[in-house]
Amino acid sequence: MTPTPYPVTEIVAAQRPHRKDAARNYDALLVAAREAFAENGAEASLEDIARRAGVGIGTLYRNFPTRRHLFESVYAAEVDELVRVAQQVAALEPWEALTTWLRRFTDYMVTKRAVREALDDESETFLACRESMYAAGGPLFERAQAAGTARTDMDFGDLLRLFAGVTGTTVTDDAQRDRLLAIALDGVRGGR
Repeated sequence: MTPTPYPVTEIVAAQRPHRKDAARNYDALLVAAREAFAENGAEASLEDIARRAGVGIGTLYRNFPTRRHLFESVYAAEVDELVRVAQQVAALEPWEALTTWLRRFTDYMVTKRAVREALDDESETFLACRESMYAAGGPLFERAQAAGTARTDMDFGDLLRLFAGVTGTTVTDDAQRDRLLAIALDGVRGGR
């Protein structure tokens, strides 16, 4: 059985350099940018990102000619990771698969919030990311619904908005965030 091709996976693969050293620098820049955006928002310093990645600013600009290109690439890499997680957990019990994916989704929301205002909802990358996220995560939710472990009076879009809302609030610490996520999951759980 061949894995489902997701538009975002194709975009990420096309952007990533083929030469090993260039690919290593590209990957390091994405990790550094994700961290910097999570800490400092969309205005994170490009010089700081290059420094964190252990490369010069010229290497950053060779890979990401504009700040917007960097935003879209980080965003696409995050969604591509969500797709991979959905594929990895697909064989788990329906509720466990869904909750594992949703926990990764909440991590992704940190990056999305940081770059949200820089993304164009109509760009090819944004639309491919949305399509891929729904195609990868939607079946996990539908499987949990079919198994009776997730509510059937909501759809996948409702689920994503619920968790985006929970993760969009300011929390005092990780323990509070975990409590809020547990409460949201209890609200999604079916069989009541």
